[in-house]
Amino acid sequence: MIDYNPKAWFTFIFRFHKADTVRKLFPMFIALSAYSALIAFLELELLKMSPNSDLKQITLIHSLLGFVISLLLVFRTNTAYDRWWEGRKLWGALVNNSRNLALKLAAMLPASNTASREYFRLMIPNFAFTLKNHLRNRYIIEELQLPAGIELQADKHVPNQVAGLIMAHIHELYRQGQLSGEQLITINTELQSFTEISGACERIRNTPIPFSYSVFIKKFIFFFVMTLPLGYVLTLHYLIIPVVVFIFYVLASLELIAEEIEDPFGLDANDLPTDTISTNIRKHVAEIL
Repeated sequence: MIDYNPKAWFTFIFRFHKADTVRKLFPMFIALSAYSALIAFLELELLKMSPNSDLKQITLIHSLLGFVISLLLVFRTNTAYDRWWEGRKLWGALVNNSRNLALKLAAMLPASNTASREYFRLMIPNFAFTLKNHLRNRYIIEELQLPAGIELQADKHVPNQVAGLIMAHIHELYRQGQLSGEQLITINTELQSFTEISGACERIRNTPIPFSYSVFIKKFIFFFVMTLPLGYVLTLHYLIIPVVVFIFYVLASLELIAEEIEDPFGLDANDLPTDTISTNIRKHVAEIL
């Protein structure tokens, strides 16, 4: 995730970064410039069409469809941002629940039980790291700090394994009499939240917007932009080249931004900082336990 000062907006105009849509769309800018120049040459120089030609009336269609395409893109970006923000709230909840579980266990466990304290100090953050990598279809054993004798199977649902090991150890403490039934009920909310957060994140990642809707927006933008020079060249002449490129930049950038943030758990520049969040969970849990 990109860190920036939202108040220094003027510097953004001249700043480029790896997630900037200009870099991704630059080849299309060149192609559209050549296409617009070709249309302008054919209509103005070769065919010598009159400024009052009937072809100029095609601009009326663009005026009508411009409102429609703006509504579609607003809905598209709002939907994508909702997914991004929901993902951020889920990871915020994971931070809070990890801290709460560590605080409760630190208060409930006997001070003499250093082994269990060390176990939870390692395993609670491990859930965040395994969930982060699970959402990226990865398994990085080097990021985990596993207690002695604990092994995870990479071919199975790793976050579930970690949550199951935490649950099993807590119930073992209950059977040993180191946790009471009331205490077990008290920490059950945090334990249950781990799998609920994992399932909600998987829902966001595995359920993109419907394919037909995404394809329709891309086709709409393409045909809208490709037909712009046909009518407007009779009014703007060769100025149609930068105008078409700018309109395409605005419309296509909104679609690219929506595509990038609708899956907020990846490695794109604007995705959620799950690496940093996981590291902070490990730091805070270690301070508590």
